[in-house]
Amino acid sequence: MKNVAWKGIYPALLTPFTAGDEVDYPIFFKNLEAQIKAGVDGVIICGSLGEASTLSTREKLDLLDFTVKHVNGRVPVIINIAEQITKEAVEFAENAERIGADGLMVLPPLRYKASDEEVLAFYSAIAEATSLPIMVYNNPVDYGIKITLDMFEHLSKYPNIQAVKESTRDISNVTRMINRFGTRFKILGGVDTLSFECLAVGADGLVAGLVDAFPEETVAIYRLIKANRYAEALTIYRWFLPLLELDIHPKLVQYIKLAAQATGIGSEYVRAPRLQLKGKEREEVLAIIEQGIANRPKLPDYLSL
Repeated sequence: MKNVAWKGIYPALLTPFTAGDEVDYPIFFKNLEAQIKAGVDGVIICGSLGEASTLSTREKLDLLDFTVKHVNGRVPVIINIAEQITKEAVEFAENAERIGADGLMVLPPLRYKASDEEVLAFYSAIAEATSLPIMVYNNPVDYGIKITLDMFEHLSKYPNIQAVKESTRDISNVTRMINRFGTRFKILGGVDTLSFECLAVGADGLVAGLVDAFPEETVAIYRLIKANRYAEALTIYRWFLPLLELDIHPKLVQYIKLAAQATGIGSEYVRAPRLQLKGKEREEVLAIIEQGIANRPKLPDYLSL
């Protein structure tokens, strides 16, 4: 089994596209390198922010192959599984392991409101088919399925199910997980607007979105909190919050892509059925982004913490 620490900052990377609707590998590489230079602890590809629902299986596996080769062991490469058929999810996990992924983030079935038993069977089938470390994505607000503490108790028998992306929007759930399981599962906050709070109550890291445009600030907040320098982290977080709120909108992909373009490490092209922002909406979002850039805080030497 590969070793993933599941601690620190794991960007949910965007999938940039060209004007011709192809994956834009040069811009993807530029953002990837910016993330690693800023000190992230791993990268996640083909998640919701990565427009997984519009990528073919071939595109996902090609992007994984590219990422694994260019990261070259510097940080773990995690790929998301959002396949709806258990058989296809298992096959995808097997292919990801063959190509060289370091771990998997796995969503429950999305198009079918599965019962608890069905969700557990889905995760169990994937865990049994691969030796890769797995992070469970728990997001009942957006996806309608809550993975309860009792369900995690069942999943704890699989040694490769190691972490949770905690997106319940209930900060106290971090404490519930720790009280019930101790350190059995690593906990990564998954909602940008609750990132400071999740870390403050003991989360091990973040799966972040606005990190795609602001990697240094995101890593700085994490490292300052873990160094017990809360006041400095809070100052950065308060500056960051208007930008972080772009992560909790139905058009988060378009909003964060616009932010990454504004900071020079992305482009705003999206894949249909999504459409690029235009008119008043684009102006309003860009104004938030530009104000954030104009007031960007001076960071301490967070990489030395």
